[in-house]
Amino acid sequence: MSDAEFEDVRAQPDALARARQATELIAVYQQRSTELARLRRLAIEQVARQRGMTMAAVAAELGLSKGRISQIRQGGPPPERGLFGVGPITVAVPTREMPGRGLPVISAEDSIAAERITSLLAGLGFTVDQYRIPIGGQWTPTGDVLAICGPKSSPVTIEVLTSDPLLTFTEDSAGRWGIQDRATGQRWLSPMDDPEPGEADIAYVGRLPYRDGALFLIAGVHAIGSVGAVHHLAAHLSDLYEAVGEGYWSGVVLSRHRAEAIGESEWLCPPRKH
Repeated sequence: MSDAEFEDVRAQPDALARARQATELIAVYQQRSTELARLRRLAIEQVARQRGMTMAAVAAELGLSKGRISQIRQGGPPPERGLFGVGPITVAVPTREMPGRGLPVISAEDSIAAERITSLLAGLGFTVDQYRIPIGGQWTPTGDVLAICGPKSSPVTIEVLTSDPLLTFTEDSAGRWGIQDRATGQRWLSPMDDPEPGEADIAYVGRLPYRDGALFLIAGVHAIGSVGAVHHLAAHLSDLYEAVGEGYWSGVVLSRHRAEAIGESEWLCPPRKH
């Protein structure tokens, strides 16, 4: 954040506009403060490991007590917070038309996935805003964004997926959507689309570059697949961070369900760095 943005708030003559600007910048300051705490915790652990220093020695170098170093390591934001950016984060889900309803609606599965990922992000110290992608799917993601949205629902998802060198969505002559490995041609289909449909679905999960920023994308072949992807992320964030860090990556999650309840989930195509 630049001093100019801070001074713009101070100089804003309209009180209502000044209050709005101050509220927005406070949220950004808070998120950056949380991220700095995460970076400090991570750096302390790295310097001890890489230089073979004791925590007492690290504390002395930083001018902190050993007890304070212990507090930082135990209470700071976990390293895996870095998977999602700095924050605030916008969680975006598509809206759909429904016959007989005057207003656009959100599918029950998308609503569940958004609620659960919001809870997960809040637990990592993020401020989370909700966004409803309009019917037709035209929108402009800005800042740190997590979208629960497949290519059928938004051309923005299609645009984002073009930057993935490893995976993409494809549709066959029978109208079945699947996720395909660009290099090998291997294609994963949802068990829900089998001749005898199974109670399982697949989802694309990845972090991709988008214009001047990045977008974290969760896209089930069916909406329940997105719920399964969130279920898997919640249980494996630390392992995922260890595998891909804070860069760009993608993978495919398989989840099994009964109605809207996810029973188990796993990586069908393990996450790979781009």
